[in-house]
Amino acid sequence: MTDPISSHRDGDVLVVVSNNPPVNALGQAVRAGLKREIEAGLADDAVKAMVIRCDGRTFFAGADITEFGKPPQGPGLGEVLDAMEASDKPVVAAIHGTALGGGCEVALACHYRVAVPSAKLGLPEVKLGLIPGAAGTQRLPRLVGAEAALPIVVGGDPISAKKAQAIGLVDALIGEDSLEADAVAFARSKIGQPVPRASEGTANQDGVKNPAIFDEFRHKQARKIRGFDAPNAGIEAVKAAGELPFAEGVKKERELFMKLMTGTQSAAMRHYFFAERAANKIDDVPADTPLIPIKKVGVIGAGTMGGGISMNFLSAGIPVTILEMQQDALDRGTGTIRKNYENTAKRGRMTAEQVEGAMGLLTGTLAYEDLADCDLVIEAVYENMDVKKQVFAKLDEVVKQGAILASNTSYLNVDEIATATKRPGYVLGLHFFSPANVMKLLEIVRGEKTRDDVLATSMALAKKIGKVAAVSGVCPGFIGNRMLSPRQQQAQALIMEGANYWDIDDVLLEFGFPMGPFQMGDLAGTDIGWHRDPTKIETIRDALCAKGRFGQKAGKGYYDYDEARNRTPSEETKAIIAEFAAKEGKPQREIGKDEIRERLLYPMVNEGAKILDEKMAQRASDIDVVWINGYGWPLYTGGPMFWAQTIGLDTVVSGLEKHGLPVSDYLRERAKAGGFG
Repeated sequence: MTDPISSHRDGDVLVVVSNNPPVNALGQAVRAGLKREIEAGLADDAVKAMVIRCDGRTFFAGADITEFGKPPQGPGLGEVLDAMEASDKPVVAAIHGTALGGGCEVALACHYRVAVPSAKLGLPEVKLGLIPGAAGTQRLPRLVGAEAALPIVVGGDPISAKKAQAIGLVDALIGEDSLEADAVAFARSKIGQPVPRASEGTANQDGVKNPAIFDEFRHKQARKIRGFDAPNAGIEAVKAAGELPFAEGVKKERELFMKLMTGTQSAAMRHYFFAERAANKIDDVPADTPLIPIKKVGVIGAGTMGGGISMNFLSAGIPVTILEMQQDALDRGTGTIRKNYENTAKRGRMTAEQVEGAMGLLTGTLAYEDLADCDLVIEAVYENMDVKKQVFAKLDEVVKQGAILASNTSYLNVDEIATATKRPGYVLGLHFFSPANVMKLLEIVRGEKTRDDVLATSMALAKKIGKVAAVSGVCPGFIGNRMLSPRQQQAQALIMEGANYWDIDDVLLEFGFPMGPFQMGDLAGTDIGWHRDPTKIETIRDALCAKGRFGQKAGKGYYDYDEARNRTPSEETKAIIAEFAAKEGKPQREIGKDEIRERLLYPMVNEGAKILDEKMAQRASDIDVVWINGYGWPLYTGGPMFWAQTIGLDTVVSGLEKHGLPVSDYLRERAKAGGFG
């Protein structure tokens, strides 16, 4: 293997260079090379200062994640950084691209940091359920103060070089095209001066003088960090930087880091990190499959879904023609798109120019013929097979050959929809989740005849519009809604047997979901799909709707709502449920939270196993990607299939049996084998 670390002299400055593509990850060879070159620079009297920089597109962008979970190989990063910081000769980090995680820790251990304006710096370990483990939580607050350090350590999002300079993390901005020369000149200007060491900094005095900032920060971030272990450990570590000497603070950081590293949350979040990347790979589609250029997109339907779908493409700079049947519906839909963009601009996330730029790419029409030159057309019409087949037959007549025809169906058979065309190879499902301009998941439904280039193009396009994509085969509800169905059935069964519906919601909230099934019903509206015949009351939902309990928008649904939409259980709803239970002769009993949780979640795992057995999903981790991004399954559990393996598939099997629920043969097999593999 070629040594990833080299060095050369520029007069009295030693330039140490890393070349470890693609992201200069801090693997064992890189760490050893850095240590070797720093020691050589210290031993050479002709060297008066050192610069550390990287070849390629980025500065060190973090630890080598492939080393996680393996026996450590020396030297450790902390040991290398301590040796670097101990130098009496100035050491300068020259940053371009991203200095993330261990890369940011390298920069912190240098005496000075210079960066090109386009660079970004950050400590994203929290996104893997960890905190920095090479003194990042100790050096950063000592350098920039606790208030500036907290969002970097606890939020994990990178900051710009300009922001880094403003808080004191970067000492100077240098030329994009003169990185090495400017860094060498900066290093030379510091020769002979006492070196500043981040570990000896006192900027964390704000945290010592005002310890309340930690509680205030925790309170502000409460919703975002609920259920996660790593953010709270990060807060604790930054606080320790103000209360303990450096060596003790590092020891505290290490304790917190190791606890997280060996815990289930970090294992789950690392699993998800790899799962999202694996979901991009389609085993039987060659990686070099030529893509179809998508220069213009058509969307049929300007309602909530169609408008949201359109915004994804407009925001990515792709022109959209949106079709409606009536002018007032078209005007309403395009007006909503503009209003959504203007609200985003009000929050400072877009400029007025960007709003106009996006709207300038939107064309409204009432004529199918205006979709003729689109490269991709997505229908977002009423969820009815006959309606969808009529739409696709019309598209087949007017849209150019070679264009992709996609359905946003959430449940219907894509292969049947494709029979309405003479080009089934160009038909697939693109299932966006509501609100489509916000939700990250895109379920890509591969029909029996869907061509490889159509599938590969859709996967690449998903990335371009900022979605996380997963491929599903054709089956009722695909991956996500198919697994949701048994959970909904159990929720209804539980309330008929005596469980309180608010307890059912609370069990899922405690597990980590943003809301439970009955809250979700109220948010969406209990009247969605209601037949509106008050004499035909066959379900609890019919009874709620007959009494005008349409959900949050009506101020009452399953719950009663105050003006701030705070929920309280409803006596009227309780009476409706009791009446239905009595009519069906269901005996009532107390049902504990453990049974509720098992009956809601275990059948989902069983359904996931059936999906895998039928090869409707390529891998168990794809199911995890769907549920984390589309349904609010808590990230820190790794998704339903990973969570099931964490608690033991045999536990799931015995739990299903205990509650008299079906168990798939495939789940039994995988339980015996010890996991989904």
